[in-house]
Amino acid sequence: MSHLNALIVRLQSEKSKLEGQLKQLTAALDALGSLGKTTPSGRPVSRHRLSASARRRIAAAQRARWAKWKKENRRT
Repeated sequence: MSHLNALIVRLQSEKSKLEGQLKQLTAALDALGSLGKTTPSGRPVSRHRLSASARRRIAAAQRARWAKWKKENRRT
């Protein structure tokens, strides 16, 4: 029975040691994961979203460019 108790104590100490290592690994992964989300100056990157009117203007400008290109490159 004392062997079993010694084994349980050893396994519990091993468990707490592994939990500590897991916390360190998690912290390292979190630190590395946040590196890609900042600018070179260290500021977080913001996601700029275009308004609907801006998307419409961009789409209209692109359609005009395509129309001009098609007109210039039309086969006779």
